Order: sequence, then C-alpha cells, then structure tokens
Amino acid sequence: MNIDKETVQHVATLARLELNEKEETQMAQEMSKILSWMDKLNKLDTKGVEPLIHMSAELNVLRQDEQGNILEHDRAVKNGPKTDSNYFRVPKVIE
Repeated sequence: MNIDKETVQHVATLARLELNEKEETQMAQEMSKILSWMDKLNKLDTKGVEPLIHMSAELNVLRQDEQGNILEHDRAVKNGPKTDSNYFRVPKVIE
C-alpha cells in the first residue's frame, strides 16, 4: 500500500508535526513500508493462537505487608543532623 503526501500531511497535522518536503517524502516511504509489513502479518494463519495479553508469562510475586520495628518519632528526630523541636531542619531550596 502506498501512502501519498496528502495522507502524510494529514497525519502530521493530527500529530502537530511540521515536516518539510524531504521529511514528507521520507515519512511516506516509511509509512508505506509499515503498512506493507502489516499486510504480510494479516495474511498469516492465526487460528488456534491465543491472544497475547502480556509479553512475559512471569507474574509479580508480592509479599504480604508485615509490621516490623517502628522507629519512634523522638529517636528519629534525635538522629537528624539538624532539628527544630519535632522536625528536621533542611537547607532552604525555594526562594
């Protein structure tokens, strides 16, 4: 399937792209190659082939959340380099 420059210009407008004459020609050739490749894929017999849902058969194995040792607020603030009563003091980053 061949893509003409009008189609490339229409797609470029939809994608908010600005293409010059050389880029339009190149894009038309590349889009034509993609569509011809898709046409080859459409000719394949895929009867009995399950649709692909995930790229990998591996599943995420998540562990249960478990409550562990909790660092008390007073001890956490005490370990900070600079503190102000119940808070950590950090350098000012916003003017």
